[in-house]
Amino acid sequence: MASLEGSRSPPRSRRELEMRSTGQDKYSVLLPTYNERENLPLIVWLLVKSFSESGINYEIIIIDDGSPDGTRDVAEQLEKIYGSDRILLRPREKKLGLGTAYIHGMKHATGNYIIIMDADLSHHPKFIPEFIRKQKEGNFDIVSGTRYKGNGGVYGWDLKRKIISDGVLPCCPGWSLLGSNDPPISTSWDCSRGANFLTQILLRPGASDLTGSFRLYRKEVLEKLIEKCVSKGYVFQMEMIVRARQLNYTIGEVPISFVDRVYGESKLGGNEIVSFLRGLLTLFATT
Repeated sequence: MASLEGSRSPPRSRRELEMRSTGQDKYSVLLPTYNERENLPLIVWLLVKSFSESGINYEIIIIDDGSPDGTRDVAEQLEKIYGSDRILLRPREKKLGLGTAYIHGMKHATGNYIIIMDADLSHHPKFIPEFIRKQKEGNFDIVSGTRYKGNGGVYGWDLKRKIISDGVLPCCPGWSLLGSNDPPISTSWDCSRGANFLTQILLRPGASDLTGSFRLYRKEVLEKLIEKCVSKGYVFQMEMIVRARQLNYTIGEVPISFVDRVYGESKLGGNEIVSFLRGLLTLFATT
C-alpha cells in the first residue's frame, strides 16, 4: 500500500486545466463506502448544499467496495441527479482497504485539494468551509478535524468506541440534522487510556486527534503521505499524521462534533482494536 501502485492517472480534463490556469481552487471529496445505502443520499445532499451555499468548486468521488446492500445502485442514481461533473462513481469489486481506496479516488480527482471523510453521517459537511478558511489562514498542508480541542466532541459512542479513542471529551453542541437534545458523551478517566491518549504519550505527534478521518489535504501532500504509509485499517489515519510530522508538513486543526452513524452497523470490531494496538507499537518502535 506504500506506493501509488504504478498506475498512470487518467488524462486531465479541460475543466481541471482551466481551474489550474485561473488559480481557482477545487476540492475533491473522497467517499469510500461499504454498505452505506441509507446514508449516502443524505451525506451527498449535505455536501452539495454546503459547497453550493459557500460558492466552493467541488466534486464528490464515491469509491464503493462491492457493497452487497445496493450502495452502488444508489450512487449511480445520485450521479444522474447531480451530474457526472459533480458526482463521480468509481467502484471497486471488493473491500481492498482504506488506503487503496484513497489511492483509487485520487487517480480520478481533478481538485488541487482532497477532503476525506466518512460516508455514514459521522462527519457533518458544515465544517468543510471552516477547514478551508483555516487552511488559507495558515497556509497549512493538512487541516484535521478534532474532537479533543475547543468545542469539539462526540455523540452516541458505546464503550467499545470510547476505548478505541480518547474518553475524556469536552462538551459540545450536536449537529442540526439529528436534532438531538442528548448531552454529549463523557466518560471516566479510566476510559481515557484509549487510543488517542496512548498515541499522544508514545508518539507525540503534534496533533490532538490522530484517529479521526475528517481531513483536508493538499493533493500532492496526500499522495506523498500514502507513499510513505504502510499501515492498514484504523491505524492508517494515525500513521498519516505521524508521517506528516516526519516530513515537516504543517497541520491545522478545526474542532468538530462527531456523531455516531445514523443508519447501518459500525465496522469497528475486536480484530480492529487488536490491530490498532499492534500498529501503535509498530509506529512507536519505528518512528
